[in-house]
Amino acid sequence: MTTDHGLPPMPVPAPRRDEGGRTPRPPYNEVVAAAVALMPPNPLTPEQIVPNRSIRFITADLLTQMFDVTRRVVPCPGYEGVEISCDVFRRPDDDKVGPGYIWIHGGGMVGGEAISGLLDTAPYLREHGGTVVSIEYRLAPEHPAPIPVEDCYAATVWAIENAAELGFDPDRVILGGGSAGGGLAAGVMLLLRDRQGPKVGGVLLHCPMLDDRNNSVAVQQFDLSSGWCGQSNEVGWTALLGDARGTDDVSPYDAPARATWLGDLPPVHIAVGSCDPFRDENVTFASGIWRDGGDCELYVAPGGHHGYEALARTSTIAETTQASRSAWVRRILVGEDAKLLDEAVRAAPETAYDADFRNPFGFTQQRS
Repeated sequence: MTTDHGLPPMPVPAPRRDEGGRTPRPPYNEVVAAAVALMPPNPLTPEQIVPNRSIRFITADLLTQMFDVTRRVVPCPGYEGVEISCDVFRRPDDDKVGPGYIWIHGGGMVGGEAISGLLDTAPYLREHGGTVVSIEYRLAPEHPAPIPVEDCYAATVWAIENAAELGFDPDRVILGGGSAGGGLAAGVMLLLRDRQGPKVGGVLLHCPMLDDRNNSVAVQQFDLSSGWCGQSNEVGWTALLGDARGTDDVSPYDAPARATWLGDLPPVHIAVGSCDPFRDENVTFASGIWRDGGDCELYVAPGGHHGYEALARTSTIAETTQASRSAWVRRILVGEDAKLLDEAVRAAPETAYDADFRNPFGFTQQRS
């Protein structure tokens, strides 16, 4: 049946899309827009990869002082037994066995370093204690696939097997990473499942780099933009995969968007901005987890571009993003919502409970 709403049919194609089907960009958050205005687009080129590695915005000593943690650089096995290393962080006043946070840094598969993992994990060290193990994996193009993800897999297994010496509980582990590190963490998650490796309690992915095909609407919208853009993304993936990029010869462990089965995984949290070229592949990955019966929390920050938390730390979306992550980490490490709610309800006075937001309509409930 066709209904008549008194309006002409919507035109096909939509009038505000260009000939390639690209749509207008979603708007930046106001604070993000102000930061982006100071950063003209500067897409990565192959020639910039090695020189860019020498650019550091903060030192290891300053970071450890800022967050009041100790740092050890510990050797560990990488792919095929080659020695790599991990940065191990703990609070100096913490002598308890706490959770383990195994972290994989970002950098487009071609840059970055393990020390930066502290920026992402410090909130959880402060709240829950424990140990951060940040992996110094080898970088493309000198070390192409499968080396980066296999380095991270080997180091993850090593860390869990040596949890006692590193000061964390092997049964309370969160694996995570940001950007390229998020893509590598997703690849490690798949390898742990398919090789029946050690279990992790959850996987925390910050705007993960998942899809080498680099052809989503989000990539087209932000093909040339401030920060990491579609053009930079093509350089990073090509450094990792060479001529295989975009073909059917790419492994899902190197580019997790290629995975055809996303069931049987630990709980996952994904956060990404609506103005990030990784937006669509992140949403699709979360949908794939739900499709295959899994547990995934997805937060899409309105107006956030790639790395908005660093550029706009005081923005509302940066604060709400971190609140979403922290609440998820708390659920994984502390317990289920139902248990916490039940304890809160039992501890609350009857009169307070009737007026509480948990019972906004004032229904009378019988406590057992």
